[in-house]
Amino acid sequence: MGRLSRRAFTGAALSLSVLSTGAAAAPRYPRASVEMRGMWLATVFNRDWPARPGLSASVQRAQLRERLDAAVRRGLNTVFFQVRPTADAMWPSPYEPWSQYLTGTQGKDPGWDPLGTAVQEAHARGLELHAWFNPYRVATHTDRSRLAASHPARRHPEWTVAYGGQLYYNPGLPAVRAFVENAILDAVRRYPVDGVHFDDYFYPYPVAGQTFGDAAAFAAYGGGFTSRAAWRRHNIDLLVRETAARVRQIRPAARFGVSPFGVWRNAATDSRGSATRAGVQTYDDLYADTRTWVRSGWLDYICPQLYWNIGYSPADYAELVRWWAGVAAGTSVGLYLGEALYKAGDPAQPAAWRSPAELSRHLTLAKRYPQVSGHVFFAAKEVAEDPIGAMSRVTADHYRQPAKPPR
Repeated sequence: MGRLSRRAFTGAALSLSVLSTGAAAAPRYPRASVEMRGMWLATVFNRDWPARPGLSASVQRAQLRERLDAAVRRGLNTVFFQVRPTADAMWPSPYEPWSQYLTGTQGKDPGWDPLGTAVQEAHARGLELHAWFNPYRVATHTDRSRLAASHPARRHPEWTVAYGGQLYYNPGLPAVRAFVENAILDAVRRYPVDGVHFDDYFYPYPVAGQTFGDAAAFAAYGGGFTSRAAWRRHNIDLLVRETAARVRQIRPAARFGVSPFGVWRNAATDSRGSATRAGVQTYDDLYADTRTWVRSGWLDYICPQLYWNIGYSPADYAELVRWWAGVAAGTSVGLYLGEALYKAGDPAQPAAWRSPAELSRHLTLAKRYPQVSGHVFFAAKEVAEDPIGAMSRVTADHYRQPAKPPR
């Protein structure tokens, strides 16, 4: 699948063969497999990094290196680094202000370049670095006056929609889509990133009793669509297709993928759907037709967030692995599985998550399906801290030998 990663295999176990004379042959490294072994490194709310806003540049750099070192220790080979958490930037962007999660003040220069440093430091460790972008979230509040004075949402308030206590760019406006793509692609031009990554936020998750205020945009741009829902899906389709094409043009070696919510549609809604009873369906609620994206080959990979345990009846991990493997079968789209490492040991979760072996069982189950090319763990904080040993168990059971990321 194209070029190989820069993965270094220092520290791998040596393989010795004994000659007929009894002398040991020269040691050989084992042949590396190809498998995605990733982690998300979230910056929104300072979830994984930096520990808090306002730390010095040297401390932030050191903390970033620690997160990357933890990925190496666990046998991982890829980091998905959130560089645009709320229509802001973890690099010196000409389009959007510096992220508030660096200094505590949106727009304030932190005195260093986190994305540039992350790419350099990841590659030095043999890790791939995928830049992770949230396309439409502007703020986790609705007060535009709290945004940096230079923020595009202040210059173009007509681009925004307040919904569920947060502020979003309106995906139905062509000007918004063009701006979002340009802001994202600035990072792709500047840095040798190995991938471009979207998460599960397209149209916002539904909030009971509230309506997303895009009636005017639908009236202006929705002609020819039978419903607002169909038009909304078309808007997200355009974002995905156009971003994919532009990434391939600007940086052909970079891979483009999405990590959607794990249920496309329940079978009770659509016979092509999974045997689940999920309360959210990406097709109907987020207007993200993830199945079509895979079947049409628009993506290089898809990484559905399968954040449930084996046997969880509303959304059984085993059923969803089976379903997604069927969707990916016969396509050129890589399938990685998003794993809820953050649930391990959480007493608020079903009992299965209190076993350190639950995630290891996920990887064992997924090996039954040749379409599955690896796993990505949420998130970096738990990869490092490993509160009940679930990540250590995954490494011991599955990651003893090195692997190169799929290409």
